[in-house]
Amino acid sequence: MGNSSSKEKKAKHRATSASDDTTPSSVAPQRHPGDAPSGTSPPGGSLNSVGSQQGGAGHGGAAQSAGDAGGVDLTPSRSRSSTTASALSRTPTNPAPSSSLTPSSSSADVPAAQTILSNPIAATPTSLAPSGTGPGAIGLLSTSPTSAPKQQTFDIDDMISRLLDAGYSGKVTRSVCLKNAEITAICQAAREVFLSQPTLIELSPPVKIVGDVHGQYSDLIRLFEMCGFPPNANYLFLGDYVDRGKQSLETILLLLCYKVKYPENFFLLRGNHECANVTRVYGFYDECKRRCNIKVWKTFIDVFNCLPIAAVVASKIFCVHGGLSPSLSSMDDIRRISRPTDVPDYGLLNDLLWSDPSDTALDWEDNERGVSYCFGKSVIGAFLARYDFDLICRAHMVVEDGYEFWNERTLVTIFSAPNYCGEFDNFAAVMSVSEDLLCAFELLKPLDSAQLKRDLAKARRRLSSGASSTTAAA
Repeated sequence: MGNSSSKEKKAKHRATSASDDTTPSSVAPQRHPGDAPSGTSPPGGSLNSVGSQQGGAGHGGAAQSAGDAGGVDLTPSRSRSSTTASALSRTPTNPAPSSSLTPSSSSADVPAAQTILSNPIAATPTSLAPSGTGPGAIGLLSTSPTSAPKQQTFDIDDMISRLLDAGYSGKVTRSVCLKNAEITAICQAAREVFLSQPTLIELSPPVKIVGDVHGQYSDLIRLFEMCGFPPNANYLFLGDYVDRGKQSLETILLLLCYKVKYPENFFLLRGNHECANVTRVYGFYDECKRRCNIKVWKTFIDVFNCLPIAAVVASKIFCVHGGLSPSLSSMDDIRRISRPTDVPDYGLLNDLLWSDPSDTALDWEDNERGVSYCFGKSVIGAFLARYDFDLICRAHMVVEDGYEFWNERTLVTIFSAPNYCGEFDNFAAVMSVSEDLLCAFELLKPLDSAQLKRDLAKARRRLSSGASSTTAAA
């Protein structure tokens, strides 16, 4: 997809391939086999509707209506190449009976108490407030040179409400809606939750898998509107929450809040942008410095260094941000990655976050990004056969339709930031995995800034109207 700028080339982690780390204007020239013709786009869901595309047809497959979504069947007893039509899309939830714009947290589909974590570890973050302070409270232990330590308590539900209000406003404000002390509290709580769970997460479906979001906060709100707000749906995010977009702080804060509130239903993997060196170059460091302070940025880096690296869904779908590694000889190699850790310049962790599939590579080749490798079809086939997986699910690359299959649907790339950087006219996708391992895709169409604000305003009015009606009826 063209060459990166000279500044990006000099960065420690530079990128020059068809990915999220490329010059936006270069998305069109390089196309992969199976791409939709230039100038065409798949049907997608607006803010309050769900668009789906038939996954069985691969990239650029036949379009389906929201209630007639196609999917890829990964049920172990069936052929990997079989496809089935099934509606996995869920109707947007009704608003909560509250004066705020917080969507309903009632669990019509997936109760909050139902974990999808196959190997839960009974551990409670020490920064969670003591009993008696409310289910939505987290605590931060503060110290002063002249006084004894004090426990400051913050209401996580209130923080989520304020973050959502900021998202529905569609405005980029000079400061963040949370105070620095609240940001520190949520980061500390999230850090301990991450460390209490494995580096390789084992999940049971149903789950919705999300690719790069890159600080496009309004689009993250659209995504939750389309797929359901936690805990109405289980989520696995594949990394790259910050950089590029204008609201990385709100984006990562909302995701961390949901992680703390629903630790066994909401999962965040590490992406290559969850790294100190990369955030210094691509925007998150500057946003923290401008809207908060450098200390806040360092606090987030401490959290990033504790994120899990990979996940396996139903023992059949291997999920990671980047791709495979020649250093990976066992799943235990991932489990043994100790945290907290920075991203090294080479090796297993670097590859899992940075590598890319290639149509031309026969085995392993140097990556045009200047970091890690590209891996070919034979590597994918050998990996799936060795671990008895059916699918590799990864992110890390801009794809026009929001998702793209490789190597006869044995690998899929998911990208969840529509109209990326305001210059790629790409869709965003979320892959829904049902309990019987049927995979379907829910799409967000790209919107310009004016249409995005109109859609957010419409959703805001809908929530306000619903809350008022519920209150009046009560």
